[in-house]
Formats: sequence, C-alpha cells, structure tokens
Amino acid sequence: MSTASAFDLATLAATIAERAKADPSRSYTAKLAHKGQAHCARKFGEEAVEAIVAAVEGDAEGLRAEAADVLYHLLVLLEVAGVSYQDVVAELANRTGQTGLEEKAARTPS
Repeated sequence: MSTASAFDLATLAATIAERAKADPSRSYTAKLAHKGQAHCARKFGEEAVEAIVAAVEGDAEGLRAEAADVLYHLLVLLEVAGVSYQDVVAELANRTGQTGLEEKAARTPS
C-alpha cells in the first residue's frame, strides 16, 4: 500500500493536534498555533485565495498544491479554534440525509 493511499484527513488532523503543542521553534504547525486563531484564519484565507486563482487560471497542478495547503490550514484553524475534525465530519454526515438545496434552505432565514 502506498503512503498516499494510507493517508487521510483524520490522520492529518491528529498529527496537527499533536504538533500544535510542540515547541514553535521546531514545528511550523506549532508556530501557526502559537500566533493564535486570527492569524490562522488569515493564513487559511490566503491559501483559499491562492487556490481560487489557480482554478481560475486553469492551473490543475497549482490547484492541487494549493488545495493541499487549504486543507492543512483549515485543520490548523479548527485545532486552534477548538473545533474537532470529528465534529466537522459529524456535521457533514448529518447533512447527507438531505439535498444541498434543502440543507441550505434550512439554515437560511426566509
């Protein structure tokens, strides 16, 4: 089994949770976490914009790389904000019983 096929976001979230507690001088994840939630949110936003630019430009390779950055920085933000990856997965699971349009209508004020 290749490393890529054994990898999943739950494993990444667990790794981030562990590394966020490390010495910021020895871990990029800890350095981000140490700078706080607002910094992590801004970093996530920057990565999202870079993914959007790659998509608009039709740069599939760039989009792949930026999408990885987006996922990583989202998981860091969730960790710093105290929102577990499992809670996000549970939220998504709750939404699978209805269509996206039904779910959006349920959370949008009339």
